[in-house]
Amino acid sequence: MTDLDDARAAVADAGRAMLDDGLVTGTAGNVSVRVGDLVAVSPASMPYSAVGAEDVCVVDLDGTVRDGPHRPSSETPLHLAVYASTDAAAVVHHHGLHSVAVSVVHDVLPALHYYVVRLGGAPRVAPYATYGTPELAASVRDALAGRSAALMQNHGAVAHGTHLEEAYDRARLVEWLCRLYSTAAPLGRPRTLTEDELAAVVARREQS
Repeated sequence: MTDLDDARAAVADAGRAMLDDGLVTGTAGNVSVRVGDLVAVSPASMPYSAVGAEDVCVVDLDGTVRDGPHRPSSETPLHLAVYASTDAAAVVHHHGLHSVAVSVVHDVLPALHYYVVRLGGAPRVAPYATYGTPELAASVRDALAGRSAALMQNHGAVAHGTHLEEAYDRARLVEWLCRLYSTAAPLGRPRTLTEDELAAVVARREQS
């Protein structure tokens, strides 16, 4: 097995995991893994339960298809924009219900829990743009500056990492943080952590 073969299998597995974890419905969302100058990315409009490693597309960093029997995900430009602007080796994009809910009412996810420091800070909400467009890719790229995750207005969430497990864990964490907010908000005005309180958490992490 080559690294690219492993990456294609991992993308297929992660798609099924998103389905099992309730982060997507139907064929929504997408996953990619970078291997050198190539990217293994989910195929377009194909149920995750039916996607095998051989179905996962391979594109270069310009988006040219290099292998695979299907069209790559419509959000491939978004993934490539993340790779072009970060040191990411994997990207996970999902449509988790709570992530979408927060994205329609806030510009930044309120920092209710110190776990936001694991994402580089409270995730910003990328302004809305039509899916699959360069405008959306640029919007997400800007929202990710200094962060490893972002929300996408009226759309979903995206996270990246130095490997797929890290990117997936961060994607799940975004959904958990959004679920926390959507659970707390109906109870009253949520108390958010201050910048100083979050900075103290960062310092504590650096000491451990």
